[in-house]
Amino acid sequence: MLDLFCCQGGAAQGYANAGFEVVGVDCTPQPRYPFAFVLGDAVSYVREHGAEFDFIHASPPCQAYSATAVLWDNAHPDLIAPTRAALEATGRPWVIENVAGARGEMRNPVTLCGAMFGLETYRHRLFETGGGFTLDAPPHPAHTVPQTKMGRRVEPGTYGQFVGNFIGVDLARAVLGVPWMNRDGIRECIPPAYSEHIGREWLRGGVTPGPDRPARV
Repeated sequence: MLDLFCCQGGAAQGYANAGFEVVGVDCTPQPRYPFAFVLGDAVSYVREHGAEFDFIHASPPCQAYSATAVLWDNAHPDLIAPTRAALEATGRPWVIENVAGARGEMRNPVTLCGAMFGLETYRHRLFETGGGFTLDAPPHPAHTVPQTKMGRRVEPGTYGQFVGNFIGVDLARAVLGVPWMNRDGIRECIPPAYSEHIGREWLRGGVTPGPDRPARV
């Protein structure tokens, strides 16, 4: 499977856990990425090579929609629409992931939450699917555990948010299941449990990745 805008590989690890061979693409070097990696523009790469893969995941930069966007006077690109257009042209099944603030830019997204997978964080993320693939979410438990405010130390009996300049990298690694990541990777990643669920949902549909389309690096 092809992992676009891969960063440090939270999504990639989940797909690998589900049984996929993963290739990541990002426009900046990612020395912590744990799988095959291509340095390049993600949208250009999927236009040229996307049809060679069985399944495609894309996580366009989310800063324009994040809860911390108002804290910074920066312009951030909106890459959801051009990414969708490139994915649709491949003819392959795909998923686009982004933060809750991007809902207005996404088409019928499904929400995944850490509580669905027994994680001690909520970290809502949206997933839009296409190319013949549809996604079902597990039951969404009530948020009964308080969530620590952004930037605060996670106290016993609360869940952390792990965004921005958060405190507690070691705790975040353990909670999210990303022991190889640093703070920069953690605050942007999706927990591997989310993408493992997505990968297994696709495979559960009776689709077997084909050896006729080997991963290209």
